[in-house]
Amino acid sequence: MEVARTHTLAELRATHADLPVDSKTGQQVGIAGRVVFARNSGKLCFATLQEGDGTQLQAMVSLDGVGQESLDAWKSDVDLGDIVFVHGEVISSRRGELSVLADSWQIVSKALRPLPVAHRELSDETRVRQRYVDLIVRPEARTIARQRVAVVRAVRSAYERRGFLEVETPMLQTLAGGAAARPFVTHSNAFDADLFLRIAPELFLKRALVGGFERVFELNRNFRNEGADSTHSPEFAMLETYQAYGTYDDSARVTREVIQEVADEAIGTRQVPLPDGTTYDLDGEWASLEMYPSLSDALGEEITPDTAVDRLWAIAEARGVEIPRDRGYGHGKLVEELWEHAVGATLWAPTFVRDFPVETTPLTRAHRAIPGVTEKWDLYVRRFELATGYSELIDPVVQRERFAAQARAAAAGDDEAMVLDEDFLAALEYGMPPTTGTGMGIDRLLMALTGLSIRETVLFPLVRRQGA
Repeated sequence: MEVARTHTLAELRATHADLPVDSKTGQQVGIAGRVVFARNSGKLCFATLQEGDGTQLQAMVSLDGVGQESLDAWKSDVDLGDIVFVHGEVISSRRGELSVLADSWQIVSKALRPLPVAHRELSDETRVRQRYVDLIVRPEARTIARQRVAVVRAVRSAYERRGFLEVETPMLQTLAGGAAARPFVTHSNAFDADLFLRIAPELFLKRALVGGFERVFELNRNFRNEGADSTHSPEFAMLETYQAYGTYDDSARVTREVIQEVADEAIGTRQVPLPDGTTYDLDGEWASLEMYPSLSDALGEEITPDTAVDRLWAIAEARGVEIPRDRGYGHGKLVEELWEHAVGATLWAPTFVRDFPVETTPLTRAHRAIPGVTEKWDLYVRRFELATGYSELIDPVVQRERFAAQARAAAAGDDEAMVLDEDFLAALEYGMPPTTGTGMGIDRLLMALTGLSIRETVLFPLVRRQGA
């Protein structure tokens, strides 16, 4: 079916924004849109057409314009949800509504399912399962989809302005490395070997730095076979960046600047409006605290890298922090779990949390001045982790020792421990410059900039199969 559309609805609204009430233009146009409202009377029918960006325009189908047979067909055949083509003259109605007065029309696509009733909100479950319906009936859904595109574009532009090169690394990997997470496993018939959907691009991006690229980033998908909730999704968009000759102080500064620039460009303000009517302030400098001192303050007891594991277990039990005993957690994991419960859950304003246990940060260099911790920060925004950054470990000997410790943790039951990657160690043995790296979830960045859940920020989120 040929549809001779000459203008979008948005173009007509822009061209004839000041058309006087009850006037004609003499301009003949062809428009198309989905019928989202219809009112039929004896000799004149009205329909509101909507196009993909949400722009609406009125179509008028009259007896004088199309004849009795075509008018009767409109009344009997056209339903809410149908996509129709209308040809006619651009006019302003007696009530001043910009309209197209039809001389012909046709159904372009028939809706076999009715649209949701306008006065009844879609359930959260329907909105994510049938996002296509959500996009039709809810302007907010279209807005967040466009904001996501704007955010991704702004992030890329911010790093390109700073001289970073965007590169691509493998999605299918022979080893699942670069993060502490459980991978998805698949099988390659061609290689007759198990492969893993990547949990992070980190180890390949570092190989790029060994090869001579000094500033690189990748914005792409990661996959982790773990839980799904309001801040986690098994498939998610992730930004990772690496900068040679920088420290974790540098990456923290750049991360703050980039987020503020993205808020300016994609949202239009650093005072982010939230769904409850409040605002969230991203402007200015951000707070910073250290993990061990902040945990000590929250517990009222000094916790250091030397605190015994038995004491940490006792604190967890006394405070009702549920930590599985069978996962082989050592000092570092217990400290992080206690910190998350006592401190992380309270951090509303943007806050950099610094200096993590060595045990839980095997790819991070030891702190230059503080024994027992590494140069790592996490950025917390509205009580969830948004980004993380390191001064990277570049010593292949120490890196091998860290991988060995991870192997022991895995043997003790930690299913998120990292695996030893000999090829990555070989790359480090060629020499990698001092480097800082950053990882930031794009879905979570949208959460921070909109106040929505992670499923609202993803156009088509993963949902459980119905009936499963």
